[in-house]
Amino acid sequence: MHIYKLAGRNVDVTDAMRDYVEEKLTRLDRYSDQITDARVTLTVRDVRDSGRRNRVEVQLNVPSGIIRAEEHHADMYAAIDKASDVLERQLRKFKTRYMKQRQDAIPAPEPGPAEADVAAGLDDVSEFTPEIVRQKRFELRPMSPEDAAAQMEALDHDFYVFKNMVSGLTGVVYRRRDGHYGLIEPS
Repeated sequence: MHIYKLAGRNVDVTDAMRDYVEEKLTRLDRYSDQITDARVTLTVRDVRDSGRRNRVEVQLNVPSGIIRAEEHHADMYAAIDKASDVLERQLRKFKTRYMKQRQDAIPAPEPGPAEADVAAGLDDVSEFTPEIVRQKRFELRPMSPEDAAAQMEALDHDFYVFKNMVSGLTGVVYRRRDGHYGLIEPS
C-alpha cells in the first residue's frame, strides 16, 4: 500500500518508523481497489504520572465513506500493530458489505453443490450493527468549562459532560487533536 500522507506530532518520523508503518499496512493490499486515499498520524504525548503515550491515527478513504482507527500504547510500534489489525477487520466488513450490495443488485444463478462447498469455506464476516454496550448515569455538577477540562484531565478521559455554571446548559469539553480543548454547547 502506498501511504499518501504520514505525519508526526511531537515525534520525528524516522525511516524505520516509516518502513514499519508501510510494512504493517501492506496487509491491506487486498483491499487496495477500495482505498482511494490514506493518512497516518503518529503522535507522542507526555501524560501526567504515566510518562509517554503514543497514539496512531489512520484514516482510509473508501468510495462510500471513511474507515478510521485510533490506537494508544506505551510503545509506538505496538500501537501501529493494533491500528493495522483494527483497519483490517473494518476493511473486511466493508468489502463484505460492498460485495453483498453488488450481488444483491445482480440476480445470481443458483449455486451447484461444488460451489456451495467453496462458499462455505469463506470468511464469515457479519455486518456490524452498532449497539450500546454500556450505560452510565451521573449527576451533572455545575462548573466552568475550565474546571470541566481539568476534571477531564484528572480522569484521563477524552471528553467530559458537565453543566455550565454560567449558562445553565449542558456542555461537553473534549481534547482536540492539536492538544487544545473544545467546547460543545447547545444553541
